[in-house]
Amino acid sequence: MAEVKCPNCGKVFQVDEAGYAQILQQVRDAEFKRQLDEQRALLEQREAASVEAVRAKAEGDLRAQLAERDASIARLTEQLRSQEAQAKGAQELAVTRATAERDKHLVELQSRVQEVSAKKDQEIAVLNQRLVEQEKYKDQEIRDREDEIERIKNQRSRLSVKLIGETLEQHCESEFNKVRMMAFPRAEFHKDNDVVDGSKGDYVFRECDESGTEIVSIMFDMKNEDDSSVNRKRNEDHLAKLDRDRRNKHCEYAVLVSTLEPESELYNAGIVDVSYRYPKMYVVRPQFFLPIISLLRNAGLNAVSARRELAEVRQQNLDVTNFEEKLEKFKQGFGRNYEQASKRFGEAIEQIDRSIASLQKVKESLTKSENQLRLANNKAEDLTIRRLTRGNKTMKAAFEQAAQVRADKGDSDNAVEPDSVE
Repeated sequence: MAEVKCPNCGKVFQVDEAGYAQILQQVRDAEFKRQLDEQRALLEQREAASVEAVRAKAEGDLRAQLAERDASIARLTEQLRSQEAQAKGAQELAVTRATAERDKHLVELQSRVQEVSAKKDQEIAVLNQRLVEQEKYKDQEIRDREDEIERIKNQRSRLSVKLIGETLEQHCESEFNKVRMMAFPRAEFHKDNDVVDGSKGDYVFRECDESGTEIVSIMFDMKNEDDSSVNRKRNEDHLAKLDRDRRNKHCEYAVLVSTLEPESELYNAGIVDVSYRYPKMYVVRPQFFLPIISLLRNAGLNAVSARRELAEVRQQNLDVTNFEEKLEKFKQGFGRNYEQASKRFGEAIEQIDRSIASLQKVKESLTKSENQLRLANNKAEDLTIRRLTRGNKTMKAAFEQAAQVRADKGDSDNAVEPDSVE
């Protein structure tokens, strides 16, 4: 225990170690707080003094800077005024010089523009003169070109023999021979020299495949007309004769190669189908001579397979017809044989019927005989010794005696009992 004396009243207290320690701790805390407050106050005073000193120094520095700034502003203002005055004088001098230079340059430009304008006017006048001359030349050139185009169109539409130095027939034959071995190696193209009914065509084209089947056949007629001809012919004037020649020579197609009617837009189109007038007939310009052969030949090639199939179908139909004929003969022979067999069968049936009728009579006779036998059998079954000996006293006595003897011998199993007398 420890004793503690109160400093105020002088009274002594006894406290244990824990209480004493608490009191000491309280004293220490109060002392520490007091010291801490003193240090804090001291620090605050020092800080306030430092702040005041810094503030005073900063204000002095600021006043010095402001004074220096004002002096600098004054100096710069003076310099600017001096420079502005100098710049204004230089600007006025530069403007004066630039204005004089500009006026001089404008005078030079106006002079050059006048010179160029005059030169351009001269050039324009020259160009206008040339343009007028060119317009006249172009008009003449256009007329010349139109004439040339018209002449070329006429030449192309007629393929004038004057240019190639040959007749139209010779030209077509020459064009065909150029491509014969390459495009038509198995084809025939020859002059039609066979006169039939007083008429013949110009050329016949035929081509067959490897098996000999005809691919296409064409009857050609070539019609040309000289430019100086007075009596102009028309393509239609030759169509009927061409169709007749085609049929006489068994050709599939007919083609009129013609330079007639050179102004016709219809025939100048190149290949014209006139099958509405005559079957499988075309009118072409000379430049379409080879193309029409190629077109018709390709169409024929496409039809070859169909023709072969048709031939096979016809052969099949022929085989079917032969089969039907053989079948009909067989049916007729079979019918005759059937009629004969049926006739003999009928006779056999009649004979069988007659035999059946005879057998039926025999059957009836046998049936009657059977009835008689049945009656006899019934009668035989009804026949007994008793019935046979009925009314016969001697036989009755003999049976009775025989029965008595069997009874005496013990042959009772075989004993015959006399029937009751009816």
